[in-house]
Amino acid sequence: MKVAIVRFPGSNCDADALHALRRDVGVDADYVWQTETSLAGFDAVWVPGGFSYGDYLRCGAMAARAPIMSAVRDFAGRGGLVIGVCNGFQVLCESGLLPGALVRNVKQRFICQDVQLEPATRRGPWMAGVDRTITLPIAHGEGRFVCAPETLKELQDNDQIAFRYASENVNGSTEAIAGVMNAAGNVLGLMPHPERATRDLVGGTDGLLLLQALKMVRTG
Repeated sequence: MKVAIVRFPGSNCDADALHALRRDVGVDADYVWQTETSLAGFDAVWVPGGFSYGDYLRCGAMAARAPIMSAVRDFAGRGGLVIGVCNGFQVLCESGLLPGALVRNVKQRFICQDVQLEPATRRGPWMAGVDRTITLPIAHGEGRFVCAPETLKELQDNDQIAFRYASENVNGSTEAIAGVMNAAGNVLGLMPHPERATRDLVGGTDGLLLLQALKMVRTG
């Protein structure tokens, strides 16, 4: 299987994802520049963290309009696995692939620490292997998930909430939401970084529980 790691001007977690996927998860991965228009030959898509386009306008707003995102939307519409992490989560929300928005943390400051996450569902390929509370690092200034009351009800009714902050709602997200999925369950966005928790050397391997979903994809 092969994962496309989409790169925008300002992406800075793309290399983390590439090395974690190749060395620790054991799948192939390659970069795809944001001006490309095709994802042919790839079996999954990773939209990485960073500061795409310098976070001008709104975080992820300009990246959501890059040429490659049309291909990502088509890929997701056909049931392909898509994950957006941190800024990637913002991009997926801005592109309409996920509901809600990410805004400034409630304390108006950048947060960089480990957090405990409680899986809110086992539905869908991304969450199938996450059967316990996990610890992942966060690093964001605009990671507070917000949505309209009717959207929150849809997320709850459709079992689309993937993760909640378990120990502390560090950024003030609605309902302590740390990650959500689309209705089909193949698109996941989350603020914490699973690619930074794939080996004991960097503090833990809980990210592998989530990323093992990539090894379950049938290629071809």
